[in-house]
Amino acid sequence: MAAALLRHLAGRRIYVESAGVRPGRPDPFAIAVMDEIGIDISDHVPRAIDDLHDLGFDLIVTLAPEAQHKALELAQGYAIDVVYWPTPDPTLTTGSREMILDAYREVRDRLFDRIKAEFQVQGAGGV
Repeated sequence: MAAALLRHLAGRRIYVESAGVRPGRPDPFAIAVMDEIGIDISDHVPRAIDDLHDLGFDLIVTLAPEAQHKALELAQGYAIDVVYWPTPDPTLTTGSREMILDAYREVRDRLFDRIKAEFQVQGAGGV
């Protein structure tokens, strides 16, 4: 969600890649809450940090402790800043579909606000 939000807000001004600790499958809850704000991530296939071949990044933003450790290992020997934005994991939410969607919405909205503030971007449209 974070990478899609940054792409949406910054357009082509910032090069963005998305990777996590492990590869995975598209998350239907993430797809649904991003679709609510007009961002289509249905084609996104989660990749692992280890699958990144181009390390021409200035900055890596991690959202989970395990990802932070992996990113620090990856960045060793490179001029890459690594920052950690502690973010709740909505996949751990239990309950009704609406409760789970609310957890994803909360993460989406927190990331949206943080990205706007940190990258000073407004995007091409209202979200």
